Amino acid sequence: AGTMGQALVRAVASHPQLTLAAAWDVKGNPAVGQDAGTVSGQATLGVQIREAGQADLKACQVVIDFTTPEATAALAAQAAEAGCALVIGTTGLSEQQLAGLRQAAERIGVVYATNYSTGINLLWALARQAATVLGEAYDAEIIESHHNQKKDAPSGTALTLLEAICQGKGLNDKTSAKHGRQGMLGARPAGEVGVHAIRAGDITGDHLVLFAGEGERLELRHQAHTRDTFARGAARAVAWVQARPAGFYHMADVLGLNDLGRKS
Repeated sequence: AGTMGQALVRAVASHPQLTLAAAWDVKGNPAVGQDAGTVSGQATLGVQIREAGQADLKACQVVIDFTTPEATAALAAQAAEAGCALVIGTTGLSEQQLAGLRQAAERIGVVYATNYSTGINLLWALARQAATVLGEAYDAEIIESHHNQKKDAPSGTALTLLEAICQGKGLNDKTSAKHGRQGMLGARPAGEVGVHAIRAGDITGDHLVLFAGEGERLELRHQAHTRDTFARGAARAVAWVQARPAGFYHMADVLGLNDLGRKS
């Protein structure tokens, strides 16, 4: 019944290959018991929102989950047991929780992405390609902006951009990241990638990648204007994964972007 959940219901309902089979929300949410279509601003869909924990996953082929790391980890085990594929958009997952998704992917199809926007996924591929071509001679910075209610920072999208840039440059994303700067730091060291987070107002999502060298700079930018963009991408992933064997997939697999920008 949240903003993202409503967008997901709308995206599924409007997709020609999908039918909404069930919907859940947290215990105590006033939307529990109401029709998912009505709550998301549409006509009734005949699907009543139920409390989380009452999920009959065997009634579904695929479950979309944009919740919390703890809830996602529990759902992954349940979905694997039920044989129900997953499309996961939850951010802030720990290494242990990601390992749980990969374990579930041994039995079911799991699509995991920190952002389901088609444009953002193309941005990841382009950032990797740019980092590969520009190399060490160009400094790289990532600036992300989101609304003031977002809990995690930097965004999962920014961290994936960091991974893409480091892949292109041949760096370790864990040791190369510089999260903000303050004080007398001296000259910028080689192999550093700056990551900066802004939280303000109602910004849906803004990601800027800056490559700066001697005499020129290149900027790659994506701006999201509505969460429906992410929801439509998730619906696309649902339609794709339901026909795939067990495995751990990314949105790049769904969009066929995996080879763009990779070194031969």
